[in-house]
Amino acid sequence: MDNLTGDLAPYSKSAEILPTTMRQMRKKHSPVQHTLHHAIHAVGIGLHTGRPITMTMEPAPAGHGIVFQRTDIPAAAPLPARYDHVVETRLSTVLGEKDRPENRVATIEHLMAALCGCGIDNARILVDGPETPVFDGSAADFVFLLDCAGRKAQDLPRRTIQVTKPVRVTHKDSWVELLPHDGATPHLSMSIDFTASAIGAQSYDLDLTPTSFRNELAANRTFTMRQEIEALHQAGLALGGSLDNAIVVDNDSVLNPTGLRCPDEFIRHKVMDAVGDLYLAGCVLNARFHGHRSGHTLNNKLLHTLFAQNTGWQDMTNLQSTSAAA
Repeated sequence: MDNLTGDLAPYSKSAEILPTTMRQMRKKHSPVQHTLHHAIHAVGIGLHTGRPITMTMEPAPAGHGIVFQRTDIPAAAPLPARYDHVVETRLSTVLGEKDRPENRVATIEHLMAALCGCGIDNARILVDGPETPVFDGSAADFVFLLDCAGRKAQDLPRRTIQVTKPVRVTHKDSWVELLPHDGATPHLSMSIDFTASAIGAQSYDLDLTPTSFRNELAANRTFTMRQEIEALHQAGLALGGSLDNAIVVDNDSVLNPTGLRCPDEFIRHKVMDAVGDLYLAGCVLNARFHGHRSGHTLNNKLLHTLFAQNTGWQDMTNLQSTSAAA
């Protein structure tokens, strides 16, 4: 991370002031929305543009959701962080304004994963360029920033969508699906299979909680193949990429001098990406997510397919509120 301003010690002022029994009741029956306690600023390099990007994360009212805002484009429309505002998914998840193509924000998936993992429902994300900072290529620095900003409970219940019927999207030998789930938190599992022997076949699964996100997913970095870098540069992409913010693989070798953070860092990063992409449902999506060789494109198509039907999901928000009031 290049530069940041705001409190440098993690700040939290949430349910600690409530009696234990009230905390347990709220957690079990009626979780509420949260925003940031205060704004925080950071500067980092954009992965694709290679230019410095200034980002500010600000509190937002209950019901506002996560919304991105370009500050370098006059009168730019806000970009809600929702699946139906995604305009590109080739190398990252990109939000955009369809009638104004220059108004877009790319590489949002790591930040969205951190917002999900830290339980932030409402925030304004201001950036002065076409993407978020890449930092070290993982979600860890975003989690640090969110911890520094702190969480603030709000007075509306947290929206939760429960998947009630299976939904599946396939493309050649890749696929993703959402299945009904009776657990208290989402469950994710994924597998990959790369020809590069340094990656090979890997699989991973976990129940998604704030603790599991921080301990198992947040620190895992994005990756690329050495032979693909020249083509990316010729296309004007990955200009800010380096061994400081991405794992680079050359068949059986990892070129980063410090190596991997864990042996299965590749698949853990792909699961982390899926957490960020699924948070573009605009709320907590409680389901079993399975994927094989999937990425941003299939993840986004999965949400479009889910919400195109009215019978495969149920909004649990009002039911939770009724249960808490009983």
